[in-house]
Amino acid sequence: QNWTRGMSYCLHSESDLDTGPIYVRENGKLHVVNQGAGSVQNVTRKTRPFRLFSRGFSVELCMNREDDRARRQRTDHFIFTYTKEGNLRYSAKSLFSLVLGYISDNVDHVDSLIGFPEQIAEKLFSAAEARQKFTEPVTGLRALQKFTEAYGNLVLCSLCLRNRYLVISEKLEEIKSFRELTCLDLSCCKLGDEHELLEHLTKEALSSVKQLLLKDNSLSDAGLRRMTAPVRVLKKGLENLLVLDLSCNPKITDVGIGYLLSFKKLNCLDISGTGLKDINAVIKRIQTQLGLVHSKVPLKEFDHSNCRTEGWAEQTVLQWEQAVMEAIKPQDDLRSRTAALHFYGKTRRIEEVVRCKLVEAETKTCGNLQFYKEKVQNCHLPLKKEVAGSHELKNNKKRALAEQERERTSKQKHLCLTVEDWDLLNTY
Repeated sequence: QNWTRGMSYCLHSESDLDTGPIYVRENGKLHVVNQGAGSVQNVTRKTRPFRLFSRGFSVELCMNREDDRARRQRTDHFIFTYTKEGNLRYSAKSLFSLVLGYISDNVDHVDSLIGFPEQIAEKLFSAAEARQKFTEPVTGLRALQKFTEAYGNLVLCSLCLRNRYLVISEKLEEIKSFRELTCLDLSCCKLGDEHELLEHLTKEALSSVKQLLLKDNSLSDAGLRRMTAPVRVLKKGLENLLVLDLSCNPKITDVGIGYLLSFKKLNCLDISGTGLKDINAVIKRIQTQLGLVHSKVPLKEFDHSNCRTEGWAEQTVLQWEQAVMEAIKPQDDLRSRTAALHFYGKTRRIEEVVRCKLVEAETKTCGNLQFYKEKVQNCHLPLKKEVAGSHELKNNKKRALAEQERERTSKQKHLCLTVEDWDLLNTY
């Protein structure tokens, strides 16, 4: 018992310090030293456990007080839930979620995403979209370009910007970054002939566009000449176009329709509400050179119901639109402005949307000029004649194609390759 006497002597000598109970293990058993008597007692289940902190002790988790932005970004590292008793409980997110959030915050610094798995890339895009990364002025454009360069039409395969001219003006560079679109709706945007987006349509990034809707965009023959120049001369640009809507553009005349004859793959064409002079001659020309038939009833391809925004960036486009709408939201003093206008006898300006509806009404009164391509059925031809004259048909087709190519090249030399066209092609 010598060690117990020494222990009690130490406890009595340092009685001013509250060190708590002292535990000693001897022969495989745990003993507690009683400070009052200086003896050793066995630890029983009734012994009250020692509390490291007092009941009123609390702790606060602080990340970095100097950088408030970094602290706000790290608040989503925890998932807050409630128990059945109503108590707040939080648990840490998985390592995958934390890494995904960190990369989405800094995706604009990534060199390239080419070769990265599509499944993980979609989750990464959704995480960046939830943080509204693509709405940022400079870094959002760089982040969006990383995805569009690597995944193309997965990011966005169809884009509907009908009557969204404010979104186009605010997010033009972001819209130009989309690649491999198959459907693009720019109706009622009043772009004009010199807009950058119309020039971007002729680039290789949008050569996959099959459905293009340019209704009510103040286009003229000069705009059609610029838009069709790469197809007519270089065989590039909108060479895969199947559906084209140019209705409600009164400045397009018979000369502009001649530029559209270079779209050999067209299946549907709408030129209602244009400034045509000889409508019968235009109808005959389209039928003979493009093989399109004048439709007596409105076609469903031009009712704007099939074209809508589809892809990973669908919510991103909605975020852009909401940001623009909030920016142009009327202020609190709008009532006073309206009262001032009534006092001076002035009226409010008519919106552009009303004008678009008026143009549509005028188009209905003028007539429907929609064209479609009929499906050719070869089942009625006799089988023996096909087998017997197959070589002759092939030779005739080759000769016809050669003659058409010669006529087309000769016409291009006289009509297309002008000084203005060369200047125009040098800009691409």
